[in-house]
Amino acid sequence: MSSFKLVLAYSTRMLKTLKLQSHVIFIQRTFVLPRLPLPKRAEGKLVTFGRQSSSTAATAEKAEDSVFKWFLLLIPVATFGLGTWQVKRRQWKLQLINELSRLTTAEPIPLPLDPHELESLEYRRVRVRGQYDHSQELYILPRSPVDPEKEAREAGRLSSSGETGANVITPFHCTDLGITILVNRGYVPRQKIRPETRMKGQVEGEVEVVGVVRLTEKRKPFVPNNDAEKNRWHYRDLEAMSGVTGAQPVFIDADYRSTIPGGPIGGQTRVTLRNEHMQYIVTWYGLCAATSYMCYAKFIKKIRL
Repeated sequence: MSSFKLVLAYSTRMLKTLKLQSHVIFIQRTFVLPRLPLPKRAEGKLVTFGRQSSSTAATAEKAEDSVFKWFLLLIPVATFGLGTWQVKRRQWKLQLINELSRLTTAEPIPLPLDPHELESLEYRRVRVRGQYDHSQELYILPRSPVDPEKEAREAGRLSSSGETGANVITPFHCTDLGITILVNRGYVPRQKIRPETRMKGQVEGEVEVVGVVRLTEKRKPFVPNNDAEKNRWHYRDLEAMSGVTGAQPVFIDADYRSTIPGGPIGGQTRVTLRNEHMQYIVTWYGLCAATSYMCYAKFIKKIRL
C-alpha cells in the first residue's frame, strides 16, 4: 500500500507540473505576439507611396527650372529691346541737336507779326530794330553763363561752375513794327544785377538786335514760382511778363554779337541737349550679353553635357 501511495503521489505531482507548464505556454502564446509579415496590399501601398513622393519632388523641381529658364530668357530679350530703343533715341537726339544748331546759326529773318507763325519759329534767328526801355527790366535767376563748348563736355554731370547771376529781360520797342517785345539781353553776375552798377551798358537810342525766338515755358518740378512783385522770375512766363511790362508776348534771346560793352553778355540760348544715350546703349547691351551667357551656361550647355 505504501508503494501504491507513493506512485499515486508521484503521478499526481507530475500531472500538476504538466498542467502548470501548459498554463505557462498558453499565457506565452496569448500575450507574446509573433512578428507577422505585412499584408501584400499594405506592402504594395507603402512602395507606391514612396514612388509618388519622389516623383512629385522631381516634377516640382522641373517646374521651378522651367519658370527660372523663362524668366532668365526674358531678361536678355528685354535688355536687347531697350538697347535698340536707345540707339534710335540717340539718332533722334543727334538730329535734334543738328537742327537746333542750324537754326541758331542761320541767316536772320525779319520778325513776323503773326503769333501763329512765331510758334513754329522757336530757335529761329530774327532781326529787329528799336530801342530799350531800361526802366522795366525783369530778372530771371539764378542763372549761370552759357558756354556751349563747356556744356557739351560736361553734359549729364551734376556739378556746376558755381557762378550764378541773372538774365536781364528788357522791353524793346520795335520802331519798324510798331510793337514792344521782350528781349533777353543776356547774363550779368550777381553783383551786376542792379542797373546802376552797369550804367555803361544801358544804351540809349535806336539799336539793331539779332536774337533767337523763344516761346513760353512751363514751370518744371522743384522750380519756384515766379514772384512778379519782387521781380524774381525763375522761368519764362510770357503772359505774366507781358502783363507786368505791357509788351507783347514775344520773346527773343539776343545773340552774342548784340552784346553792348559794359552791359549783359548776349548769346545765352542753351542749345546743348543732354546726350547720354551711348551710356545707356552700352549698359543695356552689356546686360543682354551677360544674361544671355547665364542662360546658355544654365540650360543649353547642361543639356549638351
